[in-house]
Amino acid sequence: MSKKTDRREPPPDPQQLPGLVDAHTHLAACGGRSAETVAAILDHAAAVGVEQVVTVADDMVDARWAIAAAEWDDRCYAAVALHPMHAGDLTAQTQAELEEMARHERVVAVGETGLDYYWPSRSPDCASPQVQAEAFSWHIDLAKRVGKPLMIHNREADRALLDILAAEGSPETVIMHCFSGDAAIARECVERGYVLSFSGTVTFGNAQTLQEAALLVPDGQILVETDAPFLTPHPYRGRRNQSYCLPYTARFLAELRGVSDGEMAAILGGNARRVYGISS
Repeated sequence: MSKKTDRREPPPDPQQLPGLVDAHTHLAACGGRSAETVAAILDHAAAVGVEQVVTVADDMVDARWAIAAAEWDDRCYAAVALHPMHAGDLTAQTQAELEEMARHERVVAVGETGLDYYWPSRSPDCASPQVQAEAFSWHIDLAKRVGKPLMIHNREADRALLDILAAEGSPETVIMHCFSGDAAIARECVERGYVLSFSGTVTFGNAQTLQEAALLVPDGQILVETDAPFLTPHPYRGRRNQSYCLPYTARFLAELRGVSDGEMAAILGGNARRVYGISS
């Protein structure tokens, strides 16, 4: 089988690891745009032990899909916000709609929001850093007003992002989605009480710095996610990700941190249910 053909094949099912929650996925981008397709994705995940998922919005259309998915299937919860790339879409009208969405009973976080300094110089469609910062501040305030966790997107903007959170005042719960920083940034986040969520990137062969960061996060402040359909864990990097792949990353974290797979799954799943306020 050629490498190109191989990458078209979905990763095989991992061995079952009960108790997990996918703390961040994108069901619509995975093909979940109807009650039937969402159920199929979640059935596949449940078969390997991934019991619940949080599906996350990038833009207004995605936010509507996320809430619909959470209404279709009680294993699914939603997070809504404008991704920093789409920060320019924040207007009085979208603010009003996002606030209404954020108060929805199936929405468990405001996100993903934050800063992305990678794309502005590479895409004319990406909001400028200044526009991103203004939208980020608004989302921080929204999370505080609705009393829900703030889910952070951060790409190459560690210091600026942490400075804005400090200046605005962090909500009670801050989730650093797809944490990508080094040990020093991880330590600062931990000291602030933030929750660090690790995706398949932590399993990559060139991720030693990220693995060092994952080692120092206390048990009560760590989550696991797929960010599907992206960031498929090793050894299936480059293939299309989905929530059923989560046990690969959970098992990697267990080995890295020197605990059993079952203990790691209980920690990760328990943290997600507590942080998001969802029942088992």
